[in-house]
Amino acid sequence: MPETILVVVEQREGKLNRVSWETVAAGQALAAETGWTLETAVVGLGVASIANEVASTKVSKVYSIESAALNPYTPDAFSAALKQFLDSQKPRIVLMPHTYQVRDFIPQLATAMQRTVISDCIGYRKDGDRLLFTRQMFQGKFAADVSFACDTPWFVTFQNGAFRGDKVESGASAAPVQTVNIELPVDTIRNKPQEVFKEAKQAVDLTQAEIIVSVGRGIKEQKNIELAKQLADALGGEIAASRPICDSGWLPMDRQIGSSGQTVAPKLYLALGISGAIQHIVGMKGARSVVAINKDNEAPIFEIADVAVVGNLFDIVPPLIEEVKKAKA
Repeated sequence: MPETILVVVEQREGKLNRVSWETVAAGQALAAETGWTLETAVVGLGVASIANEVASTKVSKVYSIESAALNPYTPDAFSAALKQFLDSQKPRIVLMPHTYQVRDFIPQLATAMQRTVISDCIGYRKDGDRLLFTRQMFQGKFAADVSFACDTPWFVTFQNGAFRGDKVESGASAAPVQTVNIELPVDTIRNKPQEVFKEAKQAVDLTQAEIIVSVGRGIKEQKNIELAKQLADALGGEIAASRPICDSGWLPMDRQIGSSGQTVAPKLYLALGISGAIQHIVGMKGARSVVAINKDNEAPIFEIADVAVVGNLFDIVPPLIEEVKKAKA
């Protein structure tokens, strides 16, 4: 019997997190290379519609793992439900997106199963019979290939942007969906979620943004960030920044992109006045298209930019905003 790869996708309030498609793409690539069977699982309450959505892709089977204890989300319930499911299915490897939610429960799940997690991976490769997973080290300055020394199942999380979600292959026909009802003892959940804090509601998850306009030191003054916001609004995107801007308090910390901020992979990333330090690059290099505007023609950001514009952003951005508005009119 072939080994099984299980991709656990993530849903939020009944909607599939788009980063999950990237993990499905990773699973499809790994299955094609190893010859292993690819299955997927959705965890929650009333997630049948999401399971059916995933079933349209090239997978062998989709599991809808259901329990009333899984809504609202708690790390106790998710780790207990997945442990119960994995103990019965015994896949070789479990892939998940490296999201805030997964980072919350995966240590508890792996510890309960006495297994190891290789987290925040940017890729994988085969070395003979071994599977090696690549992780960035020292804020992206080096990359390390890591292998498992523990029993299966192995747990792996992939960094946002490591794979292309739009490269997911569709199936010739819908994969079968199996509902798995999980019973959890009442004392499983040791914490009770309260209403989400207002501050958290205001926070932005840039991993979901398809267009990002990001500013760096070249913006010069806090008042000039309004120019970047106008461009982001015209494009229907989000505003973001490099670390110095957030450290100065010009934008909130949840807008920071880089090794100490968020890792993003939008369709379009506009870098305004960003030099391109490695700490910033590791947070946005998964973007599909990068447009960089900088007056320094030797700025490192140009090395990864698809479109490099050498010039003063204050001369370039205002007419760019007008052209975007005209195009949308």
